[in-house]
Amino acid sequence: MSWARSHLRAALSLAALSARGATSEVPVRRGLSARLAPQEPGMEYQDAVRMLNTLQTNASYLEQVKRQRSDPQKQLEAMELFLSRSGLQVEDLDRLNIIHVTGTKGKGSTCAFTERILRNYGLKTGFFSSPHLVQVRERIRINGQPISPELFTRHFWCLYHRLEETKVDLAVVEVGIGGAYDCTNIIRKPVVCGVSALGIDHTSLLGDTVEKIAWQKGGIFKRGVPAFTVLQPEGPLAVLRERAQQISCPLYLCPPLEALEEGGPPLALGLEGEHQRPNAALALQLAHCWLQRQERQDSGELKMCRPSTPRQLPLAPVFQPTAHMRRGLRDTEWPGRTQVLRRGPLTWYLDGAHTTSSVQACVRWFRQALQVRRQEMPTGGPEVRVLLFNSTGDRDSVALLKLLQPCQFDYAVFCPNLTEVSSSGNADQQNFTVTLDQVLLRCLKHQQHWSCLDEEANPDLWSPPNSQPGAPASLLLAPHPPHPSGSLIFSCIAHALQWISQGRDPIFQPPSPLRGLLGHPTASSGASVLREAAAVHVLVTGSLHLVGGVLKLLVPSMSQ
Repeated sequence: MSWARSHLRAALSLAALSARGATSEVPVRRGLSARLAPQEPGMEYQDAVRMLNTLQTNASYLEQVKRQRSDPQKQLEAMELFLSRSGLQVEDLDRLNIIHVTGTKGKGSTCAFTERILRNYGLKTGFFSSPHLVQVRERIRINGQPISPELFTRHFWCLYHRLEETKVDLAVVEVGIGGAYDCTNIIRKPVVCGVSALGIDHTSLLGDTVEKIAWQKGGIFKRGVPAFTVLQPEGPLAVLRERAQQISCPLYLCPPLEALEEGGPPLALGLEGEHQRPNAALALQLAHCWLQRQERQDSGELKMCRPSTPRQLPLAPVFQPTAHMRRGLRDTEWPGRTQVLRRGPLTWYLDGAHTTSSVQACVRWFRQALQVRRQEMPTGGPEVRVLLFNSTGDRDSVALLKLLQPCQFDYAVFCPNLTEVSSSGNADQQNFTVTLDQVLLRCLKHQQHWSCLDEEANPDLWSPPNSQPGAPASLLLAPHPPHPSGSLIFSCIAHALQWISQGRDPIFQPPSPLRGLLGHPTASSGASVLREAAAVHVLVTGSLHLVGGVLKLLVPSMSQ
């Protein structure tokens, strides 16, 4: 996301949650897109998003910024300027009762669990997250629902004119990138902070080791404000502990979810995958702490606290989850993360995993979900596995693809994060920070890496961390003889889905014929295989923007 646009979106979200009227204009920064902003009189949703898109930094300027590495502290100063020009002061944010969450993996899921739990208490919740999947208004949610196009449009133009007030009982705010210098870190007095699992990501901005990244994440800690984290490797955990001590922030380690389940029924989670359990455990602690600090009743009966070892952080309290908490965890929805869509012979598995750890978790979830699907609906006929993948930024796509190789996909499909060849009619999908040539060249590199890796598939990469020899075979995929997979590149997501689905998805029915997509021998022969398969299992992973584009086409209601 561009520098200026990220700040305006964050300012818009905070203004939409709590604002006072003011008249201002938003400053324009050098290096922004040269595209003309639309004329204001229409005041339509797409006009507002197009105006927002004019603040995207163009690709060449982004490269210049990466080389120069400007002072990150200036970003927070700029965010305060954006906020004040919208009619708000930093002090106004203190009344939002904020839960501030950072991390590399699972921070969005943690926020979703936390918001859903507290909404079950009858509280009016605000939720800011990024990026969006289909429409930019998804980033700002009131009571779990994206704000309406009308409300987004009105508040957007109010940033240029006059803001109106929408008050919530609390706001769950997800950090964008890092923490210390993220634009959300102008928040001075959150009620509680959280740090989900840490890993390697955004290395050009945050550093090339987990310890450096942990230092950035710990930047959201505030003096006297409780903070919670899940179990981390000793190196980054030590950094978080040191950051907390320097800031005088009480930092606690979350007990595993099993500790909270003792003495009661298992906790059902609305998000699939074992990797969601630490996120749920963190969400329970954040919600429990928020309720206690707000002196709310029914926050959960405390159990016996377990002593922590000298090397570890103090353990957070073990308590009995309330009925509200249980329902909140069960009813949590977070599209594009371990999501399954069943459409006749096609089953779509969607998970925006873009780090090595998250791809490992995705693979474990995929094989479990695949086995469940087979048990529920045995086909007795040929099955086909398809990978749809893309990655962006400075991520190591070779490492990600290597982890996916043992799945033994019949076909690997690569395409850029463009829903259609031309996205001019849909401002939510426009991206000026890269050129079309750049994204297509990256897809070609993905295909080349896949071809090279095809001969080196290592089934051991399927094993979860700390797996023991002789682990239950139920976690393994059904037998699938090794063979080289076919690979294809398509110019957009719509063409990729059209080839994969072969008209067999009852909802995704593109108007244009398939003829132009069958010129390549692999595309032609694969089309016959896909049409005749008893079941087609499609894993969509890598970039979350890719997953969002797929959902836009497969679930049209998300665009309404």
